[in-house]
Amino acid sequence: MDDSLIDANGLSLSRKSRLPGTGFFYPDSLDEEYADERTREAVEGSEAVVVADGDADGLGCAALVRELHDAALDVAPFETELAARVRDGPGADTASDGAVDATTVDTADSDEDADEVAATAESGEDDADSPVALVATGPHSLGEALRRVAEHLDSGATVYVCDLCPDDLDTVGPALSALAERADAIRWFDHHQWDDDVAEGVRAAGVDLVVGDSDEECSTDVALRSLDHDFPDRFTDLARVTRDHDLWLNEDPRSADLADYAYWTSPEEYVTVVGTYGADLPDAVTEYIAYRRVEKEELIDLAIDRAEFERVGEWLVGVTYGRCSQNEVAESLREQGADAAVVVKPAGSASLRGSETFERCHEVAALVNGGGHPKAAGCKPDIYDDMLDYAHHWTTEGATTKRVILAAFERVAETAADGSAGDDADDEGLETDR
Repeated sequence: MDDSLIDANGLSLSRKSRLPGTGFFYPDSLDEEYADERTREAVEGSEAVVVADGDADGLGCAALVRELHDAALDVAPFETELAARVRDGPGADTASDGAVDATTVDTADSDEDADEVAATAESGEDDADSPVALVATGPHSLGEALRRVAEHLDSGATVYVCDLCPDDLDTVGPALSALAERADAIRWFDHHQWDDDVAEGVRAAGVDLVVGDSDEECSTDVALRSLDHDFPDRFTDLARVTRDHDLWLNEDPRSADLADYAYWTSPEEYVTVVGTYGADLPDAVTEYIAYRRVEKEELIDLAIDRAEFERVGEWLVGVTYGRCSQNEVAESLREQGADAAVVVKPAGSASLRGSETFERCHEVAALVNGGGHPKAAGCKPDIYDDMLDYAHHWTTEGATTKRVILAAFERVAETAADGSAGDDADDEGLETDR
């Protein structure tokens, strides 16, 4: 295949918004080889390893762990490369389209299209070594990531797992057993909603698991209060601003900068920069964010223009399609009256966003191969059997995926209606008894 056919830089914005990023077209076998090699290079010889979600919250935890171990990288090479990206313009940005590790497949709760990540996304400066290795991954690839770490981990090293919640114990149990045989300790910090049996099983494997209240804390908050270290004030501020984004508070404008920067650059760069500066990003970063936001806003506008609204039960659901930042699109749909927003992505996944009037996103996502929070979740319906299905997906702007997800909304609406009817009947019975 001609490389130019999957190179997004040569596409018009309208076409680019309808197609997945370059990484989507890499075969899994190539991704697995790349992930194996990258994990081996990072993990061997490390005193500690952080396995984290590749968003701002997971990477904020990684910055804390590196500070704890006095293992931060030098920030200067990253700042030099950032300036070059802005100067050289389109095509020079090697860390674009959600530059997380190739092991990342996140469909649960993230602002990044991990399915669209190119295997070559890591920037050249990431070859620098820290004694605390970083492996960015997602909930659906967590078991594989832990397995790779266990395979290459030096005996006596410490493992930290951050901002990740496994779907079930079977996906992580074997890897945790292997890790427990080699690691000095395994510590896990998260804030998602855990199944009690999964949490019990993880702890039984010898893991020090701390799960915060998903309505009050982000994972960076959990790591900050759990790690026995006198962190500089910038890390307290970093946790607060990360929480502002991750819990959808949107009270601090810096939180949007953190989220965008984590999406647009490599994990190593993000961890190094926020570890050095906290949430007050340096000029090189803010200039880079401004440069990337020009296209971001155009992609957001295209997705908003494509939106349609469906009445499901008592809720109005806004549904759209495209490569875009789902949070801003969802906010616009809410401003237009939607109780919930669905943003279907070209890679086949979808982001669900709720509101004060819809706090069941995780219930909808669970019906279509996903999960997450009451107001923020993700999924990837298991409906793609071959490339013809994906071709149909791109040319119809996700018609089948939209239909499947709306059907899940219908099922949740039926459950909600049945619950209300039961509540009413109970009330009537209590009234009669009186």
